[in-house]
Amino acid sequence: MNNQPLLEDMRLFCAVVRAQSFAAVARDLGLSKAVVSKRINLLERALEAKLLHRTTRRLTVTEQGDTVYQRATRILEDVDAMAQAITTHREAPSGLLRLCSSSGFGRRKLAPALAALAKRYPQLELQLELLDRPVDLVGEGFHLDIRLGQVQEPHLITRRIAHNQRVLCAAPSYVAQHGAPQSLQDLTQHQCLVIRERDQDVGRWTLNGPQGPETVKVSGALSANNGEVVHQWAIEGLGILLRSEWDVGPSIAQGRLVRLLPDYAQDAPVWAVYPTRLNLSAKVRVCVEFLEDWFRDPDEVVAKHLLT
Repeated sequence: MNNQPLLEDMRLFCAVVRAQSFAAVARDLGLSKAVVSKRINLLERALEAKLLHRTTRRLTVTEQGDTVYQRATRILEDVDAMAQAITTHREAPSGLLRLCSSSGFGRRKLAPALAALAKRYPQLELQLELLDRPVDLVGEGFHLDIRLGQVQEPHLITRRIAHNQRVLCAAPSYVAQHGAPQSLQDLTQHQCLVIRERDQDVGRWTLNGPQGPETVKVSGALSANNGEVVHQWAIEGLGILLRSEWDVGPSIAQGRLVRLLPDYAQDAPVWAVYPTRLNLSAKVRVCVEFLEDWFRDPDEVVAKHLLT
């Protein structure tokens, strides 16, 4: 290798991979497409590797390009974290921060965290919208989405801020009347309560079990686009629910619901999702780091901030 790759060329390459477009990255950064192409070529020469396959219709990442992308992403995150650590004490986050989340999680889990954040940083103006539908983060002008489940948009940056999984459960009255499923495929014979929100694959539940991921097609007489409504229906004995532990955990502990097929669960971590162009924003960064600490231990966060 004759030349060391430049950090900014790696940053540009990562942006191209996420956007899958030279033109889109050039437009976002105010550069010409030719300049973007030239910088990628320089990176390829420095690494002595072909990183992208380019045709008039498609742009795909080579095997070596995928390796570079994964490692470059970690390098750039470390570099950004270093710069942020040095400058954080000089930056007081301020101004409008528009966030969105699903209604149940936003009301019960995110709202208390944001209240603590507002007390910690009084110059922040927080605007939270609760939406039980897919969100166009950039098009709708949000700075940050706190999302559960899977993130499909490759052009957005994600940071996992809390563990969570969805579990199967039903009321004791439902189990007494209809019996408990003994396998995932038994769910086809039961009334299942379907949630039509965010990343939920309506009518198809995929869970991880002893043999790996398994998918079952479910149906039922009741469905809703709000998880709290369906949670209540489950308590009333109207069917089987697939819902996050953060939501149904207390109901299971109180005996109002019982967990079914305990060897099965659906991974649904809590993600902070934000546009690439805002990844160095002080207000976004502070909010994400605060929420990460909060979901790990809210009491510790409150105590720590009372001392500062």
